Amino acid sequence: MGLITNILTLPLAPLRGTAWVVDQVLVTAEREYYDPEPVRAELAALEKELLSGRIEEDEFDRREDELLDRLEWLEDNQRRLRAHD
Repeated sequence: MGLITNILTLPLAPLRGTAWVVDQVLVTAEREYYDPEPVRAELAALEKELLSGRIEEDEFDRREDELLDRLEWLEDNQRRLRAHD
């Protein structure tokens, strides 16, 4: 950018800064939302609950199915994102 352009667009600088911050927050939120690690940790915790006797087999099966479906969805999304890069 030239000096004249910088001077003329100076009033827009706070808006550009705000847009950058919003973009960074969005990228971070998407990264956390699509991260499969919390689901894997939840599966491990669920198994510990079953082994310790805190939950019954049918409760384990129901929750495990939900978590595995979520994990599959997350991994599919990661594959699609990598294919677009």
